[in-house]
Amino acid sequence: MHTDATFFDGVKVKFLRRLVSQLGRASKTSELSDYETAKLQEIENYRYVENIHDLPEIYHYWSNKFLSPLFEKSGFSGIDEFFAKYLAEGLRSKSRLLSIGSGLCDTEVRITLLLRKMGFQDFTFECLELNPALIERGRELASKEGVADHMIFTEADFNEWKPKTSYSGIMANHSLHHVVNLEDLFDGIKNCLDSSANFVVNDMIGRNGHQCWPEALTVVDQFWKELPETYQYNHQLKTHNLEFTNWDCSLEGFEGIRAQDILPLLLGRFNFKYFFGFANVITPFIDRGFGHNFDSSSEWDKSFIDRVHDADESGFHGGTLKPTQMLAVMTNEQISSSLYVRGLSPQMSVRRVTNS
Repeated sequence: MHTDATFFDGVKVKFLRRLVSQLGRASKTSELSDYETAKLQEIENYRYVENIHDLPEIYHYWSNKFLSPLFEKSGFSGIDEFFAKYLAEGLRSKSRLLSIGSGLCDTEVRITLLLRKMGFQDFTFECLELNPALIERGRELASKEGVADHMIFTEADFNEWKPKTSYSGIMANHSLHHVVNLEDLFDGIKNCLDSSANFVVNDMIGRNGHQCWPEALTVVDQFWKELPETYQYNHQLKTHNLEFTNWDCSLEGFEGIRAQDILPLLLGRFNFKYFFGFANVITPFIDRGFGHNFDSSSEWDKSFIDRVHDADESGFHGGTLKPTQMLAVMTNEQISSSLYVRGLSPQMSVRRVTNS
């Protein structure tokens, strides 16, 4: 089973959507013209990316071996099923669901189809998105898939959004790490979430700009030295990296702009029903930059990935590393019991930020 791009943060269409969102916000202030120009250049950089879903095969090897079995134990087979399972818990007659930063709305359309298969018919799914072009494509997709009657499309910037109604479930799929105004967004979600409803999230929670924290960088560097030079080529930037570069993505966009604040802010507002924290050191070896250098049929390559994954898991359980990605289900209700995958709680997954 491939978890595909809906799971991993490298989905460039989500990246572009957030950049356009921030451009809309920035363009209101004339003194931010340099900032605006930089973002337009970033959009131009991805204009000719042909396949935004082209994750390396070694990523699928890793996810199939290490993540899929944990998904199955949690009661779902993939990310779409994860959202459908927990959004369904709050559905009642004439329920309304909300997706924060829906982009092309393809995930939301698939979830709607799953909910209908589960027997739910009397619900609407609101897709909150700034970019009108993406909203129009979402409408076309919903019509094509026969779910247009369930879908509502709202053009709005999630940094300024104020809820006007209550919701029986809210989701965010790789959109929160592009948000600057997390506090107001989370307060708005908390205030409009029905008492029995879930806030369901798939997102990045590592260091801002998706950088490695110092303790993780030490481990990455150790593994990096084992790689043949041909494995150190970055397919995205077209550069050869004999030493690993700890690049800050947020310097050229809003990618990971406040990623490290997401989990602490959520813990201060919601009760966690489900939490699955994962991935840290493994990320650069399986993502689009360097992951294409690996051969998923090679025993050496697979063994290397296995060892990097094991280093992550040992670090999580020993407290020396913190996960940089999460699946989470939250609610306003008091919870008698929670499911924390591998016993790793959200509290344990917060890195206490120092000056490093």
